[in-house]
Amino acid sequence: MTAETGIGARVRRKEDVRFITGRGRYTDDINRPGQLHAVFARSSHAHARIGSLDISAAEASPGVVAVLTGADLAADGIGSLPCGWMIHSRDGSPMKQPPHPALAQGIVRYVGEPYAVVIGETRSAAQAGADLLDPDFQDLPANVDTASAQSAAPIHDGIANNLCYDWVLGDESATDAAFASAAHVVELDIINNRLIPNAIETRAALGDYDPGTDVLTLFTTSQNPHLARLVLSAFVGLAPEHKLRVVSPDVGGGFGSKIFIYAEETVCGWASKRLRRPVKWTADRSEAFLNDAHGRDHVSKARLALDATGRFLGLKVSTIANLGAYMSTFSSSIPTYLYGTLLAGQYTTPAIFVEVKSVFTNTTPVDAYRGAGRPEATFLLERIVETAARQLGMDPAELRRLNMIPKDAFPYQTPVALVYDTGDYQACLDKALALADYAGFPARRAEAKARGRLRGIGLSCYIEACGLAPSRLAGQLGAGVGLYESAEIRVNPTGNVTIFTGTHSHGQGHETTFAQVVSSRLGIGLDQIEVVHGDTAQGQFGMGTYGSRSLAVGGSALMKASDKIVTKGRKIAAYMLESEPEDIDFDDGVFRVRGTNKTKTFGEIAFAAYVPHHYPLEELEPGLQETAFYDPENFTYPAGAYVCEVEVDPETGATRIVKFTAVDDFGQVINPMIVEGQVHGGIAQGIGQAMLEACRYDSESGQLLSGSMMDYAMPRADDLVNFDLDVVRTDCTHNPLGAKGCGEAGAIGSPPAVINAITDAIGVRTLDMPATPLKVWTALQAGTAATKRS
Repeated sequence: MTAETGIGARVRRKEDVRFITGRGRYTDDINRPGQLHAVFARSSHAHARIGSLDISAAEASPGVVAVLTGADLAADGIGSLPCGWMIHSRDGSPMKQPPHPALAQGIVRYVGEPYAVVIGETRSAAQAGADLLDPDFQDLPANVDTASAQSAAPIHDGIANNLCYDWVLGDESATDAAFASAAHVVELDIINNRLIPNAIETRAALGDYDPGTDVLTLFTTSQNPHLARLVLSAFVGLAPEHKLRVVSPDVGGGFGSKIFIYAEETVCGWASKRLRRPVKWTADRSEAFLNDAHGRDHVSKARLALDATGRFLGLKVSTIANLGAYMSTFSSSIPTYLYGTLLAGQYTTPAIFVEVKSVFTNTTPVDAYRGAGRPEATFLLERIVETAARQLGMDPAELRRLNMIPKDAFPYQTPVALVYDTGDYQACLDKALALADYAGFPARRAEAKARGRLRGIGLSCYIEACGLAPSRLAGQLGAGVGLYESAEIRVNPTGNVTIFTGTHSHGQGHETTFAQVVSSRLGIGLDQIEVVHGDTAQGQFGMGTYGSRSLAVGGSALMKASDKIVTKGRKIAAYMLESEPEDIDFDDGVFRVRGTNKTKTFGEIAFAAYVPHHYPLEELEPGLQETAFYDPENFTYPAGAYVCEVEVDPETGATRIVKFTAVDDFGQVINPMIVEGQVHGGIAQGIGQAMLEACRYDSESGQLLSGSMMDYAMPRADDLVNFDLDVVRTDCTHNPLGAKGCGEAGAIGSPPAVINAITDAIGVRTLDMPATPLKVWTALQAGTAATKRS
């Protein structure tokens, strides 16, 4: 039974029946009697003072119940949306964190920022009222450019040069010394393009205040409902925590964009309490483009020092990271501890120094997006390594192999804080090269040339830090909360099981994966297990889902809870079988007195636990229900090697991926089918960043130019190829599952592989993402000289 459904089995997802047949229950599917609808009035200016705001016409509009502004919000004591991770600059000063009201108060700082909300009996009535709002916007100087942000006009009072913090990591003196002794120095300017997340389900919120109980229930599309309740209670002041329930039902994708505390759910909850009626809002796609936290947006200069043989001596990186107009919930940690610490990659570079200046601009706030900091680090590192190979005339695979951390060097302390626990990077690279037929590439390139096509091949060897995270370490680095995870296993009297997890599933297949873990541990079938998540009124406090932490941290908590169940089950079995607990073995759902044929099934023990006739209640409490918390001692470190092969039409610049190979090390894999799906999705997102997706603002007006699906090119099926996937397994050494996490790998490893392949095909050094046909064609026209940035 467990071999077919337990750990390692390719089990079809339990939740797909309701998802595929349209039986999912999403936030927008939820409605309440007497429900009102919210429409947000949003700034059409990138930076402006609100001179006056006459709401009388909107208030008088038919069907409008209320028009609320930032002044009302402040009067009711609703606080600023906080950033949860404190960063200190190189001089020890704390980062600058300007207020971020849920509704703008006096000044708007990006196009789309909400400054009022209109509440109506219907959505159309609220929209009609919102259309009557015409504030007297008085324009202020605006800037949307990352590189020039420090010289632009101030966006927030008291923050000089729009600089939030100036953070450094590594040994600058040692790195300078490495460069002084280098035989070769490679330099590269690198832009990591801003991305706009696009989940299938847009964000939504429904505030439902019950005056009878004084309880506010907030239904919302959150990846971490428990944390949302904590922040909204403790820092925003929406409601006392015991009077606030946050429910996140089915959520159609998140990719990081639903981790954060946003203005809209805050306002819906507040308005519901104020009006004593349910208030609902669902974003349309244009609102999602304008207001969902964007991702990436780095401008970097990288330098790599090498000795005469090609060994890396030092890496020096200077990055400007765009935070947008305000701090988002975890935005400060993305360009620092989730970026700078990953710049060692898979290599033995002895000296690394990185400085990050994070700046404010008149753009949508930026925060974690699939991979969050790790894609930016991998792109920079794998681009400059590839460039170094070409500059030195070495094979890119051989240069990487020469500098890789050997498999017998673990645990490995990098010069940028992290300690990798395990890995076999050369095995990943070797397997990827074999699957990609790397040796046969010259012949394929020659054949393509005969057809008038330019063929290129690119590599990428990534590592990421997942399983966020050790609470003590996170606290030392500035996190406002610990990052453990909780689990509760409730064995029902008839022997089936309900699991409550503090993580949250928004499409990853947790209901299947977690059930497989518990099935293996307790020896019961998947159909006997129900997984519950996403409701603060049901499960233990937990930290939600992001950073590929659900299985490595949440799954480990489930393992601990399962072990507690088995331990108590042994005690019950001992009394029932007239033995001692230490003489009871448990395997495949059966408790057995060692060396005898005396047995009790898991179901018999569960039933006995709730009808305790056969054991002393003074020593053993009734029931079979256990809770466990798990706090890892280290991050997990998934790694892999990707190979991309492309063909370019030199007449048009059109690029076609012809082969893509990915070999990953995720440690213990619970369900290979789900893992492959995660990798497929991640690679598709990475290819989207590399070749298609570009968030564009007008430099003069600050308007978002790529504000719809017509302007922002998401990858489609015909942009992709069949991916060749394989794995190398080295288990994580510090969690009981040995799991490392797989959710972000594809999005981290694929962009540099794609760009390295295209630059190889067209023979240029620099090519910014996305590699559109125009950009590739322009680079081709410029020959091998530095490409013109478009």
